[in-house]
Amino acid sequence: MKEEYVVLVNNKDEPLGIMEKIEAHEKGLLHRAFSVFILNENNEIMLQQRAEHKYHSPLLWTNTCCSHQRDGEINEKAGRRRLMEEMGFEVPLKDVFSFVYKAPFDNGLTEHELDHVMIGYYNEEPIINKDEVADWKWMSIEDIKKDIDNNPKIYTEWFKIIFSKFYHYIEAQKK
Repeated sequence: MKEEYVVLVNNKDEPLGIMEKIEAHEKGLLHRAFSVFILNENNEIMLQQRAEHKYHSPLLWTNTCCSHQRDGEINEKAGRRRLMEEMGFEVPLKDVFSFVYKAPFDNGLTEHELDHVMIGYYNEEPIINKDEVADWKWMSIEDIKKDIDNNPKIYTEWFKIIFSKFYHYIEAQKK
């Protein structure tokens, strides 16, 4: 497996250096990340189910895609790259907000990320990369909110954190 690197940052999103992804997650060091939410014309979010062989959170449901920016890569370009790699399509993305979160996992790894949340729009079916994604579905924002409350174990830890913030962002846009 090819080594992947993440950009270590401080709370102001200022780069501090790069580190191999696994090492950053083992040490729980703050690094730059992104989460993409794709919505359709019915205001539904495209969710993905992570592939079975993922080293953490396999077969759990999460946002359309998420990953880490490469050194020097701007957020929207990173989001479009990963959207194509995982879901097989590319659309314009808008960076809507960012925040820091920390989520430890049972396997000893910790997600400690300054996450840039991006939004895009698409109405077609994705062409999923089966190495990354087991399944996908459209789901309304309200149904996701209820399902997370009723079935929290079927969703990734970071999605539950990010979705709460995304939900508040969407609600604020309605006003």
